[in-house]
Amino acid sequence: MKLFGVLFLAAAALFADGPGKIVSKHASSDFELSADPNAKQWKGVPGVFAENDSMGKPLPGYRTEICSRWTDKYLYLLYIQPYQSLYLIENPSTTTETNKLWEHDVAEVFISADLEHIKQYKELQVSPQGEWVDLEIDRDHPKPEGGWRWNSGYSVKARVDEKAKIWYGEMKIPMASLDVTDAKPGREFRANFYRMQGPPTPERIGIAWQPTNNRSYHVPEAFGRLVLGK
Repeated sequence: MKLFGVLFLAAAALFADGPGKIVSKHASSDFELSADPNAKQWKGVPGVFAENDSMGKPLPGYRTEICSRWTDKYLYLLYIQPYQSLYLIENPSTTTETNKLWEHDVAEVFISADLEHIKQYKELQVSPQGEWVDLEIDRDHPKPEGGWRWNSGYSVKARVDEKAKIWYGEMKIPMASLDVTDAKPGREFRANFYRMQGPPTPERIGIAWQPTNNRSYHVPEAFGRLVLGK
Protein backbone atom coordinates (compact mmCIF):
# COMPACT_ATOMS: atom_id res chain seq x y z
CA MET A 1 0.00 0.00 0.00
CA LYS A 2 2.86 2.35 0.81
CA LEU A 3 4.36 1.88 -2.68
CA PHE A 4 0.94 2.48 -4.25
CA GLY A 5 0.61 5.72 -2.31
CA VAL A 6 4.01 6.96 -3.48
CA LEU A 7 3.20 6.12 -7.10
CA PHE A 8 -0.19 7.84 -6.83
CA LEU A 9 1.35 11.04 -5.47
CA ALA A 10 4.01 11.02 -8.18
CA ALA A 11 1.36 10.61 -10.89
CA ALA A 12 -0.78 13.36 -9.36
CA ALA A 13 2.18 15.74 -9.39
CA LEU A 14 3.05 14.87 -12.97
CA PHE A 15 -0.48 15.51 -14.23
CA ALA A 16 -1.33 18.40 -11.92
CA ASP A 17 -1.89 20.78 -14.81
CA GLY A 18 -4.34 18.56 -16.42
CA PRO A 19 -2.58 16.42 -17.81
CA GLY A 20 0.02 18.38 -19.78
CA LYS A 21 -2.51 20.98 -20.92
CA ILE A 22 -2.58 24.77 -20.83
CA VAL A 23 -5.72 26.63 -21.89
CA SER A 24 -5.10 29.94 -23.64
CA LYS A 25 -7.81 32.46 -22.75
CA HIS A 26 -9.37 34.39 -25.63
CA ALA A 27 -8.89 38.17 -25.74
CA SER A 28 -11.41 40.38 -27.52
CA SER A 29 -8.67 42.53 -29.03
CA ASP A 30 -4.90 42.62 -29.44
CA PHE A 31 -2.81 44.47 -26.88
CA GLU A 32 0.65 45.92 -26.38
CA LEU A 33 3.20 43.91 -24.44
CA SER A 34 3.98 45.05 -20.90
CA ALA A 35 5.63 42.04 -19.22
CA ASP A 36 3.35 42.85 -16.29
CA PRO A 37 1.14 40.14 -14.76
CA ASN A 38 -0.93 42.88 -13.11
CA ALA A 39 -1.86 44.47 -16.45
CA LYS A 40 -5.58 44.29 -17.17
CA GLN A 41 -5.13 41.84 -20.04
CA TRP A 42 -3.60 39.27 -17.66
CA LYS A 43 -6.02 39.70 -14.78
CA GLY A 44 -7.83 36.45 -14.01
CA VAL A 45 -5.80 34.41 -16.50
CA PRO A 46 -4.72 31.14 -14.85
CA GLY A 47 -1.37 29.64 -15.72
CA VAL A 48 0.53 26.38 -15.54
CA PHE A 49 3.80 25.80 -13.71
CA ALA A 50 7.22 24.59 -14.76
CA GLU A 51 9.03 23.54 -11.60
CA ASN A 52 11.07 20.43 -12.47
CA ASP A 53 14.14 19.72 -14.54
CA SER A 54 13.94 17.78 -17.79
CA MET A 55 14.13 14.50 -15.88
CA GLY A 56 11.21 15.45 -13.63
CA LYS A 57 13.30 16.31 -10.57
CA PRO A 58 11.80 19.17 -8.49
CA LEU A 59 13.69 22.48 -8.50
CA PRO A 60 12.67 24.42 -5.37
CA GLY A 61 12.91 28.17 -5.84
CA TYR A 62 12.49 28.14 -9.62
CA ARG A 63 8.72 27.62 -9.94
CA THR A 64 7.92 29.35 -13.22
CA GLU A 65 4.36 30.31 -14.15
CA ILE A 66 3.27 30.48 -17.79
CA CYS A 67 0.02 32.16 -18.84
CA SER A 68 -1.47 32.48 -22.32
CA ARG A 69 -4.02 34.51 -24.28
CA TRP A 70 -4.98 34.55 -27.94
CA THR A 71 -6.77 36.47 -30.65
CA ASP A 72 -7.45 35.67 -34.29
CA LYS A 73 -4.03 37.05 -35.21
CA TYR A 74 -1.73 36.38 -32.25
CA LEU A 75 -0.80 33.95 -29.50
CA TYR A 76 0.45 35.61 -26.30
CA LEU A 77 2.64 34.04 -23.63
CA LEU A 78 3.67 35.49 -20.27
CA TYR A 79 6.41 33.94 -18.11
CA ILE A 80 6.76 34.77 -14.40
CA GLN A 81 10.18 33.59 -13.24
CA PRO A 82 11.83 33.77 -9.82
CA TYR A 83 15.62 33.77 -10.01
CA GLN A 84 18.65 33.71 -7.75
CA SER A 85 21.07 35.46 -10.11
CA LEU A 86 21.04 36.37 -13.79
CA TYR A 87 23.51 35.26 -16.46
CA LEU A 88 23.26 37.88 -19.19
CA ILE A 89 24.96 38.95 -22.41
CA GLU A 90 27.13 42.02 -21.82
CA ASN A 91 26.11 43.97 -24.93
CA PRO A 92 22.50 42.96 -25.66
CA SER A 93 20.66 43.81 -28.86
CA THR A 94 16.89 44.09 -28.87
CA THR A 95 16.67 45.10 -32.51
CA THR A 96 18.48 42.15 -34.08
CA GLU A 97 18.14 38.42 -33.51
CA THR A 98 20.60 36.87 -31.05
CA ASN A 99 21.75 33.43 -32.17
CA LYS A 100 22.63 31.00 -29.36
CA LEU A 101 20.65 33.10 -26.90
CA TRP A 102 19.88 29.83 -25.12
CA GLU A 103 23.44 29.81 -23.74
CA HIS A 104 22.33 32.53 -21.32
CA ASP A 105 19.22 33.07 -19.19
CA VAL A 106 16.16 32.62 -21.36
CA ALA A 107 12.51 31.53 -21.47
CA GLU A 108 11.44 29.29 -24.35
CA VAL A 109 8.44 27.76 -26.03
CA PHE A 110 8.56 24.84 -28.49
CA ILE A 111 5.26 24.80 -30.36
CA SER A 112 3.50 23.40 -33.44
CA ALA A 113 -0.03 23.39 -34.81
CA ASP A 114 0.73 20.20 -36.78
CA LEU A 115 -0.40 17.36 -34.54
CA GLU A 116 0.77 14.66 -36.95
CA HIS A 117 4.32 15.68 -37.91
CA ILE A 118 5.50 16.12 -34.34
CA LYS A 119 9.18 16.50 -35.17
CA GLN A 120 8.52 19.77 -36.96
CA TYR A 121 7.95 22.74 -34.65
CA LYS A 122 8.94 26.30 -33.86
CA GLU A 123 11.21 27.43 -31.03
CA LEU A 124 10.89 30.99 -29.70
CA GLN A 125 12.84 32.63 -26.89
CA VAL A 126 13.02 35.80 -24.81
CA SER A 127 15.76 36.89 -22.40
CA PRO A 128 15.56 39.09 -19.28
CA GLN A 129 17.03 41.92 -21.38
CA GLY A 130 14.44 41.62 -24.14
CA GLU A 131 16.68 39.78 -26.59
CA TRP A 132 15.09 37.22 -28.87
CA VAL A 133 15.70 34.35 -31.26
CA ASP A 134 13.23 32.17 -33.17
CA LEU A 135 13.98 28.90 -34.93
CA GLU A 136 12.28 26.49 -37.30
CA ILE A 137 13.03 22.95 -36.12
CA ASP A 138 12.80 19.74 -38.13
CA ARG A 139 14.25 16.77 -36.25
CA ASP A 140 14.13 14.52 -39.31
CA HIS A 141 15.57 17.01 -41.79
CA PRO A 142 17.54 19.67 -39.85
CA LYS A 143 17.40 23.19 -41.26
CA PRO A 144 20.58 25.02 -42.32
CA GLU A 145 22.32 26.71 -39.36
CA GLY A 146 19.89 25.01 -36.99
CA GLY A 147 16.89 26.91 -38.39
CA TRP A 148 17.63 30.22 -36.68
CA ARG A 149 17.45 32.17 -39.94
CA TRP A 150 13.68 31.61 -39.96
CA ASN A 151 11.74 34.69 -38.87
CA SER A 152 8.34 34.48 -37.19
CA GLY A 153 7.82 38.23 -36.93
CA TYR A 154 7.01 37.92 -33.24
CA SER A 155 7.48 40.59 -30.57
CA VAL A 156 8.90 40.26 -27.06
CA LYS A 157 9.01 42.30 -23.87
CA ALA A 158 11.00 41.67 -20.70
CA ARG A 159 11.18 43.24 -17.26
CA VAL A 160 13.32 42.44 -14.21
CA ASP A 161 12.16 43.12 -10.65
CA GLU A 162 15.50 43.09 -8.84
CA LYS A 163 13.94 43.63 -5.41
CA ALA A 164 11.58 40.66 -5.69
CA LYS A 165 14.09 38.66 -7.76
CA ILE A 166 11.55 37.84 -10.48
CA TRP A 167 11.90 38.42 -14.19
CA TYR A 168 9.02 38.57 -16.60
CA GLY A 169 9.06 37.66 -20.27
CA GLU A 170 6.22 38.14 -22.75
CA MET A 171 5.77 37.02 -26.37
CA LYS A 172 3.32 38.03 -29.09
CA ILE A 173 3.47 35.35 -31.79
CA PRO A 174 1.67 35.75 -35.13
CA MET A 175 -0.72 32.86 -35.72
CA ALA A 176 0.37 32.90 -39.36
CA SER A 177 3.93 32.04 -38.32
CA LEU A 178 2.51 28.91 -36.67
CA ASP A 179 0.72 28.04 -39.92
CA VAL A 180 -2.69 28.86 -38.41
CA THR A 181 -5.19 30.80 -40.52
CA ASP A 182 -8.36 29.74 -38.70
CA ALA A 183 -7.76 30.28 -35.00
CA LYS A 184 -10.87 29.34 -33.02
CA PRO A 185 -11.78 27.83 -29.64
CA GLY A 186 -10.75 24.21 -29.35
CA ARG A 187 -7.77 24.47 -31.69
CA GLU A 188 -4.85 22.53 -30.24
CA PHE A 189 -1.09 22.92 -30.46
CA ARG A 190 1.68 20.63 -29.31
CA ALA A 191 3.83 22.68 -26.92
CA ASN A 192 6.38 22.65 -24.16
CA PHE A 193 7.80 25.47 -22.07
CA TYR A 194 11.36 25.70 -20.82
CA ARG A 195 13.68 28.04 -19.02
CA MET A 196 17.45 28.19 -18.65
CA GLN A 197 19.34 29.96 -15.87
CA GLY A 198 23.01 30.32 -15.12
CA PRO A 199 26.39 29.96 -16.86
CA PRO A 200 27.35 26.84 -18.86
CA THR A 201 28.56 24.77 -15.92
CA PRO A 202 27.32 21.55 -14.32
CA GLU A 203 25.25 23.77 -12.01
CA ARG A 204 23.29 25.38 -14.86
CA ILE A 205 19.56 25.17 -14.13
CA GLY A 206 17.08 23.98 -16.74
CA ILE A 207 13.35 24.09 -15.92
CA ALA A 208 10.73 22.23 -17.96
CA TRP A 209 6.93 22.23 -17.95
CA GLN A 210 6.60 18.68 -19.29
CA PRO A 211 9.61 16.49 -18.41
CA THR A 212 11.31 14.99 -21.44
CA ASN A 213 13.13 12.30 -19.42
CA ASN A 214 16.19 13.27 -21.40
CA ARG A 215 18.99 15.82 -21.08
CA SER A 216 17.65 17.36 -24.27
CA TYR A 217 14.50 19.46 -24.48
CA HIS A 218 14.05 18.44 -28.11
CA VAL A 219 11.85 15.44 -27.38
CA PRO A 220 8.54 16.27 -29.12
CA GLU A 221 6.99 13.00 -27.95
CA ALA A 222 6.95 14.55 -24.45
CA PHE A 223 5.26 17.83 -25.40
CA GLY A 224 1.98 18.80 -23.76
CA ARG A 225 -0.97 20.59 -25.37
CA LEU A 226 -1.92 24.24 -25.65
CA VAL A 227 -5.64 24.63 -26.31
CA LEU A 228 -7.35 27.82 -27.47
CA GLY A 229 -10.12 28.48 -24.96
CA LYS A 230 -13.12 30.78 -24.89
